[in-house]
Amino acid sequence: MRRYLALLLLLAMLLGLFGCTANVDPGPVQADTDAQTEPAPETEAQTGELSLQEDYFAQAAATEDNARVFYEIFVGSFSDSNGDGVGDLKGILNRLDYLNDGDPTSGKSLGIEGIWLTPIFTSPSYHKYDVADYYEIDPKFGTMEDLQALIDACHARGVKLILDMVINHTSTQCSWYKSFVQAHKDQDTESEFYNFYSWSQEDSIPAGRVFNKIGGTLDYYECNFWDQMPELNFDNPQVRQTVLDVAKFYLDMGIDGFRFDAAKYIYYGEHERSVEFWNWYMDELRAYKPDIYTVAEVWDSDGVTDLYFDALNCFDFTVSQAEGLIAQTANKGDVNSYCAYVQSYLETIAGKNPDAMYLPFIANHDTDRAAGYLPDASGQMQMAANLYLLGPGSPFLYYGEELGMRGSRGGANTDSNRRLAMVWGDGDTVKDPEGTTYQASNQISAGAMQQAEDPNSLYTYYKKVIAIRKANPEIARGVYTALSFPEDKASGFVASLDGSFVCVIHNTTQREITIDLSKGTDLSFTQITAMIGLGEATLNGTMLTIGAQTSVVLR
Repeated sequence: MRRYLALLLLLAMLLGLFGCTANVDPGPVQADTDAQTEPAPETEAQTGELSLQEDYFAQAAATEDNARVFYEIFVGSFSDSNGDGVGDLKGILNRLDYLNDGDPTSGKSLGIEGIWLTPIFTSPSYHKYDVADYYEIDPKFGTMEDLQALIDACHARGVKLILDMVINHTSTQCSWYKSFVQAHKDQDTESEFYNFYSWSQEDSIPAGRVFNKIGGTLDYYECNFWDQMPELNFDNPQVRQTVLDVAKFYLDMGIDGFRFDAAKYIYYGEHERSVEFWNWYMDELRAYKPDIYTVAEVWDSDGVTDLYFDALNCFDFTVSQAEGLIAQTANKGDVNSYCAYVQSYLETIAGKNPDAMYLPFIANHDTDRAAGYLPDASGQMQMAANLYLLGPGSPFLYYGEELGMRGSRGGANTDSNRRLAMVWGDGDTVKDPEGTTYQASNQISAGAMQQAEDPNSLYTYYKKVIAIRKANPEIARGVYTALSFPEDKASGFVASLDGSFVCVIHNTTQREITIDLSKGTDLSFTQITAMIGLGEATLNGTMLTIGAQTSVVLR
C-alpha cells in the first residue's frame, strides 16, 4: 500500500515537472508577487526532485559529444582549500558535486558537463595570463598531482576539463624570454632563443604595434598587451613546436582541450597569417587527439571571427555583454530577430567548417557580470538563461552567474572587480583578488549553499533550464530552423535530430501572447513537454498561449 501511494505521488510530481500544465517558477522576484507567496505544488516538486524520470534524465545526460554546457572558473576566486584566501585546484575538486555529482538522476547538482579553468601555470600575476613556466602549476593553485586528481574526478562524472592556453605571449619571467634577452645582449645570433620572441630594431618597428627596448641592447621586443608580456615569434618553427609540445603534454595527462587566449594576435593585425597558424596547430592537435575540445577567443565582429572557423570554434561575442543580442532580447526584445541571427550564424560557420559549433555566452572574466544589467528580480536574467541554454551548441556560464553574482570594472577601471570571490555562504575562505575595489555591500547575500536549498532561487532556475536542455537533445544538437511570427515578439525555433522534432518558443515580453504555430511551421506539435519562466502556457490545436517572460518546449 505504501509503495502504491508513493508511486501515485511520484506520478503527480512528474506531471508537475514536465506535463502539459507544468510550470517552473523563476528565481527571486519582488516580494509582492502573488506567485511567490503561494508556490504551486508542481514548483515544490521540482526543487531537487529531478530524479522522477530517472531513465529519461540518465539517457539525456549521457553526453559523449562536445555539445555541452561549460562552466568557466576563475581559479583564484572560486574555492580555497587551504585557508590562504586564494582559490585552488583542490578547492575546485571539493566543489565538484555542486557542479556535477556524477548522478544524472539526483537533480542535486547544477548539471555542468564541462569546465574551463583560467590559466593555472606559474605566473607572477593574480590572473596568470602571463605564464612563467608552462610545465609547472602555480604553487598558489596546487600541484601537478592536484591537477591529475581533478582530471580524474571530472572524467568519473562525465565532465570535460579544458585549460586556458596562453601562447600569444609569456611573462618576462619565463626562462625562454630570459634566454632571449641574454642572446641579444651577447649578440649571439646562433642561440636557439635569439629569434624566440618577436623583435625589431628601432628604425624598423612596424606601425601600430608596441615594442619595448631590451635593456643593454639596441633591440626592441614586441609587447602589444603589456611590457611584461613579450610576444612569441611564430615565424620560428622551434616556437611553433614548443607550444605544440606544451599542449600535447596536458593532453597526455587527460586534459580534454583548450580555450585559446588572444587567438587573433598570433600575428598582430594580420588575420590571414594568424589563421594559417591555427590551421597548422589544430591539424597537429586533432591528429594527436581527434575528439579534442577547443574554443578560441577572437574578440571581434562576426566578420572577423568567421575567418577563424576554418581552423577552430570561436566564442560568439555578438550575443554577449550588456549590448549583446542575448541581453537585448531578454529585456523585452524581439525573439524573431534573435533566432534569425542564430540561424544565419550557424549557416555561416557551417559553410566555413562542417564541424563548427556555436559557443554563446553572456559574460566572462573580461566583462562586467550579467546580473548588473540583467536583474533577476525583473525576470531578465532568467530569460537570458532560457535564450542561450535552451539553444544550439555549447554554451558557457561564468562562475557565479547561476547565483546572480555582481561585479563590474566601475570607476576604478579594474578587471579584478569582474573576478570576485565566489559566494558560497558556508565559510569558504576564498577572497577577492588583488586590486579589487568593488563594494562588498553590493554583492549578493544568498550564497550557493543557501540558493541550492531555495526552490525559488536563481540557482534552482538555472539547474532546471539545464535539465530541460539535457532532456531534449534536439535542442543542442539538432538542425536549427528559426521561426517567424512578425506580428509578435514571441518566437523561437524548431530543432530536428534523427527524425525527432522539438519546438522552443520564448516570450520575453511582459504580456501574455497567443500565436498560431501553423503560421510559422508546417509541423504539428501537440504537447508542451517543458515550461519555465514567470508565466504559464497552454496549447489548443495550433494556438499557443504563452505567459509573460516564459519559455516552452513542444513536441
